[in-house]
Amino acid sequence: MTELSAIPYQTTLQVRDTCLCLHAQRAARALARRFDEALRPAGLTNEQFSFLMGLNRPHPPQIGEVAALLGADRTTLTAALKPMVRRGWAEVAIDPTDRRVRRILLSDAGRARLAAAMPIWTREHAALEAELASSDPARLRRDLTTLASPRPGATAPGLCDNQETTS
Repeated sequence: MTELSAIPYQTTLQVRDTCLCLHAQRAARALARRFDEALRPAGLTNEQFSFLMGLNRPHPPQIGEVAALLGADRTTLTAALKPMVRRGWAEVAIDPTDRRVRRILLSDAGRARLAAAMPIWTREHAALEAELASSDPARLRRDLTTLASPRPGATAPGLCDNQETTS
């Protein structure tokens, strides 16, 4: 067995203090817990809220389109979709123009769940924005969008279809 050289504790402190990945992960977990707690009275987690919101479009999306919006992989979202279908919040349907394609529809029950959650999300989001007011929340969103975008030369879907902005 070879002896590995020790990494100095100072290096650990440097990573703790400067690692953008670590800080983003910690912030994401804190935000997820905050919105999970806030949305609990509506019977949703923040993940379910975001997923259902991703289905709230003029035309039912394919799973890949929702995955791109949420920055998640298709396999993870397919697994997350199953309980929502069981609860009646979403439906999977065959695309009428291409039978190979499956589309995800937001059901009436899913719309009702989102409608119940929206006032809660609006209040919680406004409180969060107020807490961040001195640090420019719009800039934070732009920076996070930049970080979530594909790096030059990498291939990844865009975060959303900017063409669909109407209701």
